[in-house]
Amino acid sequence: MLGRTAGGIFWMFRYLERCENMARLLEAGHRMALTRNTGSDEEWRSVVTTAGLQSGYESRYDDYAAAHVVNYLLRDKANPTSVLAMLETARHNARMTRTALTREVWEATNIFWMRMKEALARPVRETDLPGLIAMIRQQSAQVRGALHGSMLRIDVYNFARLGTFLERADSTARILDVKYYVLLPSLSFVGSSLDNVQWETILRSVSAEHAFRWLNAGDTRPVGVAEFLILDERFPRSLAFCYQKLFGNLCYLEKDYGQRMPSHDLADEIHNGLQTQSIDAIFESGLHEFLTDFMTCNARLAGQIERDYRFYG
Repeated sequence: MLGRTAGGIFWMFRYLERCENMARLLEAGHRMALTRNTGSDEEWRSVVTTAGLQSGYESRYDDYAAAHVVNYLLRDKANPTSVLAMLETARHNARMTRTALTREVWEATNIFWMRMKEALARPVRETDLPGLIAMIRQQSAQVRGALHGSMLRIDVYNFARLGTFLERADSTARILDVKYYVLLPSLSFVGSSLDNVQWETILRSVSAEHAFRWLNAGDTRPVGVAEFLILDERFPRSLAFCYQKLFGNLCYLEKDYGQRMPSHDLADEIHNGLQTQSIDAIFESGLHEFLTDFMTCNARLAGQIERDYRFYG
């Protein structure tokens, strides 16, 4: 496959996944803000900080009011990483690589963009946020379903999956980090009812509540939740699952092209690190530190994949 086409597919699915992940991050902030009896500006500040957009946001706004954060992350024209902007870029990449996609994938992507353009034509009220988040997740799932149901399992599919799982791993790490490091008011709240409610919120934000309760009979201790979202390869948004898939898709590309790239070794290294980690060791060394290091390694893998296959977004 030409590098330009491979890059377009890779970045198309990175942007599509980022749209859904931004919605999930907003959902985490919104739900956590509802658990506080006092002002919720710190929750919304943490969402912007975790998304890595604090500098750009503060150049536009003087406070972290819910309405400002929601609109900045979803539709603000001054934010090139808003959901609307990223979705438009994903659609552009889909048009650029139209001949490599099935009709179903193109149509699902185009419908996603059209519906969100209409929904985000006006400022979003906080009361409308849950419905809008549900729409983003539903439309994203339809694109993903079209990919799985209509695409040949060739290099196009593998580059799409690489983009998806790189972004998904980053998102799960960020959502965990926004809870543990930023949102908990102080150490005195650890183990409290507020702490437990916030961990349950994290599970809901990554669509993990039912799966976790199925396996753990309703036990939402922080260590158990973190272990599930980091190390359990059965859950499709855990870090371990994402890296199982990333390594697998890189192996398929190795078979397709008859060449093993440095990114394959790096993915294998990160995957093995997750397989040999224990949650006790992660908490002992610091969950925030572990997540920060993981996000750095994940970004390094993304850059290595681009260098190996000579494409850029």
